[in-house]
Amino acid sequence: MSLKRTNSDLLFKKAKTLMPGGVNSPVRAFKNVGTDPIFFKSAKGPILTDEDNNTYIDFIGSWGPMILGHSNPIIVDAVKKQLELGTSYGAPTGIENKLAELIKIQVPSMQKLRMVNSGTEATMSCIRLARGYSGKNKIIKFTGCYHGHVDSLLVKAGSGVSTFGLPDSPGIPDELAKLTYSCPYNDVDSVTKVVSEIGDDLAAIIVEPIAGNMGFVPGQSHFLQTLRDLCDKTDAVLIFDEVMSGFRVSLGGAQEIYKIKPDLTALGKVIGGGLPVGAFGGKESIMNQLAPIGPVYQAGTLSGNPLAMSAGIALMTTLIDMNPFQSLEDSSKHLLSSIKEMCDAKGIPFSHASIGGMFGFFFSEELPNNFDEVVKTNDELFIKFFNTALKNGIYFAPSKYEAGFISTTHNSSILDQTIEKVNLTLKEF
Repeated sequence: MSLKRTNSDLLFKKAKTLMPGGVNSPVRAFKNVGTDPIFFKSAKGPILTDEDNNTYIDFIGSWGPMILGHSNPIIVDAVKKQLELGTSYGAPTGIENKLAELIKIQVPSMQKLRMVNSGTEATMSCIRLARGYSGKNKIIKFTGCYHGHVDSLLVKAGSGVSTFGLPDSPGIPDELAKLTYSCPYNDVDSVTKVVSEIGDDLAAIIVEPIAGNMGFVPGQSHFLQTLRDLCDKTDAVLIFDEVMSGFRVSLGGAQEIYKIKPDLTALGKVIGGGLPVGAFGGKESIMNQLAPIGPVYQAGTLSGNPLAMSAGIALMTTLIDMNPFQSLEDSSKHLLSSIKEMCDAKGIPFSHASIGGMFGFFFSEELPNNFDEVVKTNDELFIKFFNTALKNGIYFAPSKYEAGFISTTHNSSILDQTIEKVNLTLKEF
């Protein structure tokens, strides 16, 4: 099978004259897989359609929010109704309250929260708030955990930074970078030692409790509990970045699965039903440091905009009613186990993991536990697999440093089709 790419190629050629690299976010450029990006025009359920009318079974889901599938009628209807009432007011609305209340009930560590427009805004605000609340300056993060393109956090990050081999980014002052310490993920001894070295100036530890930006790498329970204990001991703020895992692995996020309460949580993706959105929240005593009742400033004209709030309410209420997370995990495990059987038969190393609606796979015998182990997985096999699978109509993430996502519309028929297409893909190995 060969893909017709005439329109995508023309659009990409034009895009490169308009946008750096022809894209508005680096991982979309497909540079890590040695080809040019696909341009899409529509999506329904688990299926994407590109500008050349090729169709693909989608396992990215707009990087997480399409947990009920693309163009879900419940969400579409909610947005249509709100469109008739207005797209943005720049003022408070009752639907902000409703979505905030839904989130707070499911994630009780978020005693108060504030809406923003992206995951990057959420993590940025968490860091500023943690520093303002604690009166301290230094931050610990973990190599391979990507928390958005925030200056303080774009140090040894994962995701697109890893894809392009950039451990840091030009444009970040050395003085600011020196305030951020990066430790190996899932390494208790390393972070304990760094906390001891920092001493009294540790403002916060931020972590993806289930990492989705170095591929899919779950945090180990002992590691995450150690972070909680270290923050308690040093009066530092523990921040869980659940922009990816929030309402993707369970209704209460990773913190519900691990039974660990962070001081602050960053959310995004799912809570806007596919529209641009983010949120951060946590202990009331910390959140009350925000303006207008506290000294830490944070603001946003479009924060809590009614379109995103209406879509988020529609998605959240449906998720709460369905609670589909075990079913999603079972589906992804079935798919990945089937792929592993086919890889084993051909002597191809393959490892995988799933939690709720998130999953990941690597071309390695053992499942990686940190960024360095992810780096060592087989690039050549991944690139060949991605491109051949794409040609056969499966859209996996175009980087081994990204997690995969499955939706409630990936039914048994779609999974069977996927397994059949993977079988065709592996015949070319």
